[in-house]
Amino acid sequence: MLALPSPRPARIAIIGVGNQLNGDDGAGPHVVRELAARLPATPGLLLLDAGLAPENFSGPLRRFRPDLVLQIDAADQGGPPGATAWIDWEEADGLSASTHTLPPSVFAKFLIAELGCRVALIGIQPAVLELNAPLSPAVDRACSELADVLGKWLTAAEGPR
Repeated sequence: MLALPSPRPARIAIIGVGNQLNGDDGAGPHVVRELAARLPATPGLLLLDAGLAPENFSGPLRRFRPDLVLQIDAADQGGPPGATAWIDWEEADGLSASTHTLPPSVFAKFLIAELGCRVALIGIQPAVLELNAPLSPAVDRACSELADVLGKWLTAAEGPR
């Protein structure tokens, strides 16, 4: 599984990006919904289901002032379905499984320039991208595992206060 930043930043925004109507393209929003259901209200944490247009959430991000914005999105990396990996946001424009209104690199550059934060992207390899399809079993498992890992990281006692 993914190695997460240590020490953990004090203010983290996690953004789920993708179209929930296109099968595994909804992986990012699914992870955010799982985290929201598992975690109590946590100071220093902002969870956003941004759908297809994460740029529409610049207002809440600006008010929150995160140290780190972590985007989660379906990304065709040529791996097995459900594989998760860190993706260099500067090279992510051709990886997304869906058609977002802005390429990930443009949104990341905007966040860095406007908010002075770090930006990271976790990609989940899709299997099914058909209209009205549910998440594939492999991607559903990967989403649950990622939510587990992120939840433990976010609630770890040794994290910043």
